Parts: sequence; C-alpha cells; structure tokens
Amino acid sequence: MYRMAPTKSIISILSSALFLLSTHGLSANAVSEEGFEGCLAREGVNNFTSSHSNGFDSLLKFSIQNLRFAGSNVQKPSFLILPRTKREVQAAVKCCRREGYEIRARSGGHSYEGISSTAEAPFVIIDLMHLNAVIIDVPSATAWIEGGATLGEIYYTIAQATGDYGFSAGSCPTVGSGGHISGGGFGFLSRKYGLAADNVVDAEVVDAMGMLLNRAAMGEDLFWALRGGGGGSWGIVVAWKIKLLKVPPAVTAFGVDRSGVANMTDLLYKWQTVAPNLERDFYLSVYLAASDETTVAATFSGLYLGPATKMLKSINSRFPELGIKPHDCKEMRWIEAVLFFSGRGPNTTSLLDRYDSNKNYFYGKSDYVRNPIPKSAIKGAFKLLQQQPNGYLIMDPYGGKMKEIPSDSTPFPHRVGNLFDIQYIVEWYDDNGNDEIYIGWLRKLYQFMEPYVSKNPRAAYVNYMDLDLGSMANISDRSSLVERAAKWGKKYFLHNFERLVRIKTRVDPHNVFRNVQSIPPVVHI
Repeated sequence: MYRMAPTKSIISILSSALFLLSTHGLSANAVSEEGFEGCLAREGVNNFTSSHSNGFDSLLKFSIQNLRFAGSNVQKPSFLILPRTKREVQAAVKCCRREGYEIRARSGGHSYEGISSTAEAPFVIIDLMHLNAVIIDVPSATAWIEGGATLGEIYYTIAQATGDYGFSAGSCPTVGSGGHISGGGFGFLSRKYGLAADNVVDAEVVDAMGMLLNRAAMGEDLFWALRGGGGGSWGIVVAWKIKLLKVPPAVTAFGVDRSGVANMTDLLYKWQTVAPNLERDFYLSVYLAASDETTVAATFSGLYLGPATKMLKSINSRFPELGIKPHDCKEMRWIEAVLFFSGRGPNTTSLLDRYDSNKNYFYGKSDYVRNPIPKSAIKGAFKLLQQQPNGYLIMDPYGGKMKEIPSDSTPFPHRVGNLFDIQYIVEWYDDNGNDEIYIGWLRKLYQFMEPYVSKNPRAAYVNYMDLDLGSMANISDRSSLVERAAKWGKKYFLHNFERLVRIKTRVDPHNVFRNVQSIPPVVHI
C-alpha cells in the first residue's frame, strides 16, 4: 500500500500562523463572530482565521484560480477554515449552521464562476487543502483520495506506487478532486474508461447535520447525486474511493500545429466525425485560436494508449489530411503524458505544486455538439475569433466508453449522441477595466454558435459553470426555487434534474449547502 501524506511546503508555512491570526480583531458584528469563534474553540477547531486578521488575504487568494474573484469588490468570507481532520470538517459544518453562516467548500478553487470563494450572504470557506492524502492499494486496484487532493497529487502518487495504472480525470494538475469529481470529471482517458465519477466506488461526505457518511450509510440515492450532481449542493466530500485504471507500459502523445482559414476549415470539419469514432484508446482534442486578424491556428493533441506504430496506422488511415508523421510522436509512460498535457515540464514532482503562478482573469462557457457543424459556420466562428486575440476554443471528443454508459447512470447525462464538447474561453492578465469587452465578445460567439449545438435544451457541462444560464441571486420567493433552478439544471443534468431535486429535498431539506446555482429542495409553504 502506498500513501502520500498531506502536502507541506508553502501551504504549511501560510497556515502555521492561522491560530495566532484568528485571535486578532473582531468586526462590527462582534456577537456573531465571537459566537462562531467560540463554537470552533469548543469543537477543537484551531486552524482558522478571520477576515480582520493579518495574512487573511494571502490565504484566501492562494486557491482562487480566477482573478475575477480576487478583487477588493468581491465579498470576502468572514472566516477561512483549513481543517486537518474529517472531524474538524464536521465541527465546522455544525458551527456554520448554528451561527447562520453559509458554507463554501473549496478543494482546488477552480470554479469558473468563483462559487467556492464567494457568496452574497455572510459565509465561511472550509478549505480542504490539508485533507489531501492519497492512499493506493495496488492489489485491489483502488485508492482512497481525500477531497482536497489535486489531480496532480493523485496522478503523481499513483505513478509512484505502480506503472500499471492511471486514473481518468482532467489535465490541469491544480484542480481539486472534490469539485472535479462532483461534476463528473472529463479527461484524456474518458473515451477509454468514462469520467472520474464513473470510476468512484465509495465516498465519505459530511452532510447537512455534520454527520460523516460512507456509501453504506448515505444510501444509493445520495451516492448517485455526489458523482456528477455538481459541487456545493450535497455536503462536503472529504474522500473518494476510486478504481485504478490499467494503462500500458508505453503510450504515445503528440501535439501538432496547423493554420490557415481554408486548411483549418477542412480539418475541423473532418475532425468532428473522425475523433469521436476513433478506437477508445485514442483521444484527439483541438485547441483553436486566432493567429492574427486574418487567420486562425489550432493545436491537435493526441494520446494513444499504445505504441506509435499502431497510432500512426490508425490516424493516417482515418485522418490522413492531418499529416501526422513519426517525428511528431513520442512514446512515453502514462505519467509523462500527464505532464505533456499539463504543460508542467519534465519533472513529475511539479504535479505536487498546488500553487499556479500563471493565474489570470477568465470567463468561460460550454456546449455539446450532436451533429457536425457546417463549414460555413466554422468560417463564421473563425471570423469572431479573429476579433479577439485573447479568446480560444477547446474541443474534446466523446464516443468510446462515453457513449456506452447510460445517461442516468450518474447525474452527468451527456453520453450517447454527443460528438464532442466545446469549451469557450477568454482570458486576460491585467485588471484594465476591459472585463465587459472580453465577456461581451464571448457571449457574442456563444450566441453565434446556438444553431449548431445541442437543442431543447442547449446543454452545458456543470464543471464549466455559467451563471448566464440562470441564478438564485436575489430570489425572495422560496417556493419558486425549483422552477428557477430548472432553467440551468435541465441544461446541466437534462432528465436527471428532477431526481436530483427529490434527493436534495430528502437529504438537505433546509438547503444548508447552497449557492446561486445549486440544486434546491422542494419548499412546502
């Protein structure tokens, strides 16, 4: 059995002063904060700080990955708690409920709309960065991963224990497993093995009453909801038990750049039908952006679970126009392919670094495509991309195992019939007051694409959260919560939305775990 102990380094340095910091300064709302601090003290929770303490901002911003939600105009939590044990998570939930604070659980801090770090009402962040242990059991091909473990930490620890297994999840190593798996968790092994959530066999969650429940204790309904029903609605997942997934001794990876409007139009048009129908060992994605105001360029990134000779035979027989040559390909271990797709460089220990030094401001949306986009629409999208050098698209192929898993197997419903998903992103590095220009451009591109993507409803991926789809903000009529939530809930979860509402009503009828786009309970007035 191989175990990665909770991470030290900069996180420990930052949090070592938390207890001292928490004793300094009370707000104008002294009674509420005093009551909360007293509750934590009685429960033995010491690793916390308040918004009035020196050093609070650095701890808060450490895991805010989207700088749109790190500014002075964004409401801050009253307290930030970094529990080191599951019992401390239970105690924190009980104290938040007792004192009337909203709860935000934070694993990696990658929420596209900042949901893990923001709220309208007074709130507390329970940050799981210290609950990041990964325990590998090679004989049973399983692992227990704590909810604060990042994908990088999971991948690294698996590779240290065995070269025979990997896991199916995303490519960004600083993404936290708590939120990622809660929304499904698509990645470069998903065409072979399905989503991260499809490979979870048990979980431990702290519920609205502060109880710690495993699969047997929570029941199959809640266990179903946890695996793709979105983070922030059900409780705080403090651990997942996952299946380890077989990988060959050598895989093949490549990334090739192609450009030119005419060339790219033809390549993208064909990619739409080739990539989703390749053998499930083959993942071929596209990153698309404008080179300048007159042309576009794309990077076609491929991962093949096998040798380069077999990969070349497959791709050149089905997609010769892409022109993949032997020198484009490199055979490597699976963990090296993780580094290849993450852009972290050659050293696997870089996967353990939770801090992203290249943070920026970004805004995103998503779509699912069920029929090939015509060439005329591809050219139209190119013209819009040429208007914004900070924008780009990422297209991930589905098919393979993804189309074989029933759409109600987990809350994540986007299975058979989907060719690929699109992630629309615009990012910027300066707080230059042009946010609305960037966001407005992306909304325009999204509107342009409407005729060519899924319909009734226009589906979206909950891990690419999009508040333009609807929000609970400023709703005073609690009886209308479910009706309001259906506007986005049926886009994320399709026919599974109703079951999620029923489960929420049973397990969290008082809506303790909530945010502006969570699953609401039915309220009886």
